[in-house]
Amino acid sequence: MHPVLQIQFIMDIKTTAMNIFNSGLKAVEPDTALKSHCSLSGDIFKAGNSIYKLDNFNKVYVIGGGKAALPMAKAVEDILGDRIARGVVVTKYGYGGDAGKIKVIEAGHPIPNENGVKGGKEIINLLNKTTEKDLVICLISGGGSALLSAPAEDISLKDKQRVTDLLLKCGADIKEINTLRKHISLIKGGRLARIAYPSHIVSLILSDVVDDDLSAIASGPTYPDRTTFKESFEILDKYKLKKKVPETILEHIEKGLKNPDMDTPKEGSPFFGKTENLIIGNNFLALKAAKRKAEELGLNTIILSSCIEGETCDVAKVHTAILKEIAASGNPVKRPACVLSGGETTVTIRGSGKGGRNQEFALAAAFEIQGLRDAVILSGGTDGTDGPTDAAGAFAEPSTIKNAMSMGINPKDYLKRNDSYNFFKSIGGLLVTGPTKTNVMDLRVMLLL
Repeated sequence: MHPVLQIQFIMDIKTTAMNIFNSGLKAVEPDTALKSHCSLSGDIFKAGNSIYKLDNFNKVYVIGGGKAALPMAKAVEDILGDRIARGVVVTKYGYGGDAGKIKVIEAGHPIPNENGVKGGKEIINLLNKTTEKDLVICLISGGGSALLSAPAEDISLKDKQRVTDLLLKCGADIKEINTLRKHISLIKGGRLARIAYPSHIVSLILSDVVDDDLSAIASGPTYPDRTTFKESFEILDKYKLKKKVPETILEHIEKGLKNPDMDTPKEGSPFFGKTENLIIGNNFLALKAAKRKAEELGLNTIILSSCIEGETCDVAKVHTAILKEIAASGNPVKRPACVLSGGETTVTIRGSGKGGRNQEFALAAAFEIQGLRDAVILSGGTDGTDGPTDAAGAFAEPSTIKNAMSMGINPKDYLKRNDSYNFFKSIGGLLVTGPTKTNVMDLRVMLLL
């Protein structure tokens, strides 16, 4: 690389990482993603490779939920306009706004609340009135599992909130959490398709799960479910939650174990005969855009994977080992290097601190990159919210630990009590983007210049 460019990169290394991160975000903006897959020509609505002749339908309805619900609803409104009869979508507090004929309800996330139940019931009531001559467009994005709340009739919202909180804190991964959610819900695990039947459904989906598993995104409301009440029971047993969850939850699952008709609809069910599920954006799309930006900046760039899972601190050690290998041997890429990855890690809560998986990743990584030169690690959630904080993630630099110690701050104590947010707030390094109104899991940008 030209020496002048190299100096500029070193001076602005965090800005460079942020530019690469933002390029990934831009590629998965809901409006851009949806309009690149959907269009209207005359009375022909095209979604992916599927074609819907709107004159053959009595009415078009729009439903859905997730952190990207508003911009997705606006994009559909832009495309279909007066063709839409009515709509209801649910999004996170602070993510709402006007979407024309489509009503937008703000609700609690990640813990469901009364507004989420209200939104879920409004959607159910709307679908109960649709017919085989109606088209239902379902907008699904990350956060939909918590936001589209309609607990089974024998379960209260309070009980659902309690079990969600326990699952988030025990270290269960998103698939395990969603397995249980599906079996205490009226909407999840394909049940929404069952309610809408025999209407036609096209689900437009921003994926926030590893491998783009349609049964896991927002707990798969319009997709056949492979999980069972038996698996739900085993998850409670695995994390020793059977004595901690409300009795109604355990009783409901035990009842489902004895009654196969209570389980979620499976592959081959007639409820899915008129259902199309189309992924319009995912983590790999964001990573590819980030890679293009990094290469434009003259960086030797690789994508490790869009499917990274596991305990956050362990994943951080593996990532930083790659960075140290580049510094030592120029393998797998030479300096100036950019290493990208995505996915969704988990944090087992052991302390009473405040933070999220991306901030904890950055703090754990900071210990490992001490001594490197011209390096930075950015780990951020594409939704702009990392855990229950106002930060999307954080930056780790070779000097992070040393700077903290010089200020009388013990980084190990903060890591031990899962208090990464307050650590970075004290020394600097928080990544604050505000709501991005999209969600395709996490992006990590590691630079070694």
